[in-house]
Amino acid sequence: MNLASDNVVGASRPVLEALLAANQGAEGAYGADAHTAKAEAMLSDVFERECVSSLVATGTGANALALAALTPPWGAVFCHAEAHVLDDECGAPEMFTAGAKIVGIPGAAGKFTPAGLEAALERFPKGVAKAVQPACVSISQVTEAGTLYTLEEIGLIADTAKRHGLKVHLDGARFANALAGLGCTAAEMTWKAGVDVVSFGATKNGGLACEAVVFFDKATAENFTFRRKRGGHTVSKGRLLGAQMVGYLQDDHWMHNARHANAVASTLSEGLAAVAGVRRVWPTQANEVFVSLPAAVAARLKDAGVRFAPWSSGSMPEGFAIAADDVFARFVTSFATREDDIAKLVAIARG
Repeated sequence: MNLASDNVVGASRPVLEALLAANQGAEGAYGADAHTAKAEAMLSDVFERECVSSLVATGTGANALALAALTPPWGAVFCHAEAHVLDDECGAPEMFTAGAKIVGIPGAAGKFTPAGLEAALERFPKGVAKAVQPACVSISQVTEAGTLYTLEEIGLIADTAKRHGLKVHLDGARFANALAGLGCTAAEMTWKAGVDVVSFGATKNGGLACEAVVFFDKATAENFTFRRKRGGHTVSKGRLLGAQMVGYLQDDHWMHNARHANAVASTLSEGLAAVAGVRRVWPTQANEVFVSLPAAVAARLKDAGVRFAPWSSGSMPEGFAIAADDVFARFVTSFATREDDIAKLVAIARG
């Protein structure tokens, strides 16, 4: 049982079947094909408006290219202090923006607030030559703590950003899991709340290697075709990206996968919380479970072959601390996680 990440499982059957079908015959290269056109149309349907969508193979590529479209080299991107774009992308956003600064904002449970954004902006006054110039805000949804921004919270951050003339990017590596957790529409979680650009993730939720950068404003996306190519993310056999996205979105497959992953995460969270000595660090709102495990429980799980990710964070709840001999652990469920495996894992934890 490997629950260290939702990247450890393969692609889902509908995605693979779509790939096999698209693999037959010959079509236009570099995205000039029917599969890519269909995927782009389906993404516009998902967001309930005409969008400009570009497919890429990695989440890092999606985030870095999206931020580069919003931020000049002398600009600043504001995000949570533990956001993926700051901590986990090996400087890709800085490289693709040609040197922009990524500014972390502290906040509990992986989320920053409008007040935190205001305080950060005070350090970078507009028009002062010695300071990088505020350009955009990036919101992680799902956060690095497995939590979700509410629609109201996204809207308030976006309002603050727009008041200062900043664009808003949403890192949706687990976009479907966030939608399933909030029970809202893609439109409500993005452009209706003030988001300008989305990194729309499919890989963690059934894709093989497929993400999309989705713009809600054509002017912002104007040069993205060239930026993607220059950055090495224009795939020559683009129809194989398009086919993945079609297989992912068709027949609500993407949301079915996310609902399952979230449901088994909730079952796991409740099961572990009932084990003596186990404490949940944050509420389980999507498909990630963060717990403090007594050493004996962690050892039992490891001995039984259960894999989880050791974790650390500076945004734990006030007064919460991991005991010296406890293990801070992250468990991530996926569309492929079986309910009987969750039951077995909880039984092992109980001992």
